[in-house]
Amino acid sequence: MEKRKFWLTFLFFSAFLFFNSKTQAQVGIGTNTPDASAALDITSDSQGFLAPRMTTAERAAISSPASGLMVYDTDTSSFYFYSGSSWVEIIKDSDKRSNYKIVKSAADLADELTAGGGIKYLLDENTLYEINGTITLAAPIDANNAYLRGNDVGEDVLLRIGGTVFEGTTGISIRSLTVAAPGGSIFNLTLTAAERVIVQGSVFSGGGSGTVGTIDGGSLTFMSIVQYAFFTDGITFNNIGTLLLNNLGWLNNNGGTMETFTGTFDLITQIGGFFVVDSGEIGIDVSSDPTVNDTGTLQSSTFSGAGDFVNGYTTAATGYNFSTQWDVNCNGLPIENDFASSGNIYYNGDIVTGFVQNVPAAAGAFNLEGNSGANNTTAVNLFRVSSPQDNRLRYEGRERRTFQVNASLSVRGNDFGNFYAFLIVKNGTDELVETNTLMRVNNTADINSLAIVGTVDLDPNDYIEIWAQRLTGSGGSSQLTVFSLNLSIR
Repeated sequence: MEKRKFWLTFLFFSAFLFFNSKTQAQVGIGTNTPDASAALDITSDSQGFLAPRMTTAERAAISSPASGLMVYDTDTSSFYFYSGSSWVEIIKDSDKRSNYKIVKSAADLADELTAGGGIKYLLDENTLYEINGTITLAAPIDANNAYLRGNDVGEDVLLRIGGTVFEGTTGISIRSLTVAAPGGSIFNLTLTAAERVIVQGSVFSGGGSGTVGTIDGGSLTFMSIVQYAFFTDGITFNNIGTLLLNNLGWLNNNGGTMETFTGTFDLITQIGGFFVVDSGEIGIDVSSDPTVNDTGTLQSSTFSGAGDFVNGYTTAATGYNFSTQWDVNCNGLPIENDFASSGNIYYNGDIVTGFVQNVPAAAGAFNLEGNSGANNTTAVNLFRVSSPQDNRLRYEGRERRTFQVNASLSVRGNDFGNFYAFLIVKNGTDELVETNTLMRVNNTADINSLAIVGTVDLDPNDYIEIWAQRLTGSGGSSQLTVFSLNLSIR
């Protein structure tokens, strides 16, 4: 009898739930009045909802999980839901950044404007500001070593009309943002020695009437994958410790001078990117002869257009743009590095009469300087090579390198039957015997054409000259007449 009552009660309750779910499409547990917006409303003040619990492997093994499916992963002690294509962890508050602020309008920076005395936004130090949408600024930003980041460079914008966006003495980190300054400038930074500026994956816009501005000082400025557009003038880098520029893009809608380097740097490196330089514009300006203590590197950037690609150093070699501290290899510019070093000298006297060289009585090699310095040579095509005096080429690069040496002479001797060697001598003492070429005076009226070929290792400021040596005979009456002399290294 009791069993019969139980089953009757169970069947009645099941039918009630079925009927209620069919008619209302709702289920309430712990409540007779589930919320109208909920298909399932669980109400309790002493118990919670317990989701399915499983290991990471078990979760991953679920076959064809439905979008929105949620489980608790016992290996990671966190909830996961299936997004339709992958499992997504629901991040715990303890895993979130503490120094974080999302900015959806300038009103979200009210506290920072107050901290800046109403004349600037003084950001919280080492805080991440996430820019969401277009933020129109009423004052400049004093970054105070904060981080500014967007999630969509096309949608997340800092806009300052008619003024400077970033100013002050402290560093900043900018990622995935568009920063626009129509009628104003992006930067007016005068940094103390240890400060850093980091810009990655961003767009700077001048709106057709703004300039990029100036970054002065600091230990490091690093810009990577940055596009510049619609500026009337570019950026000046001054007195920065390490300047690293990677894949910067200067579009043809910019004007003025795109990049200017002034002052003193420990290191400058610019790799990749492009400059579209129209007529009347300048790509890079180094005409103030900035000092680079270590190395200036300009590699793999592309220069195009009808403007001046580089306004060069006043000390640059003819036909080149930079000092010897630079290593340059870019499309559109002359290659400038130690491996491009070269120079040539030639005897510029009367080729018919030549110059006379007395042969010393003592044995040994002697410089072909001519009697009373008659070997007058002219230097041409010099790059990182100089000719400080006649019959001499001096290397002026930064690193030791190996040169190919080529020389030629037209010579006549007055001592019949004697042998002479002609060779390259380094630094006035090191005879490069491997460059020896020989001549025998077969007829005192004959002119012998001689070639010297070899290699030589030169350190900065090492030099080479053409010397001669009498191999047979003696006495002090022998003479050589040199009608032509050429010496080149490359």
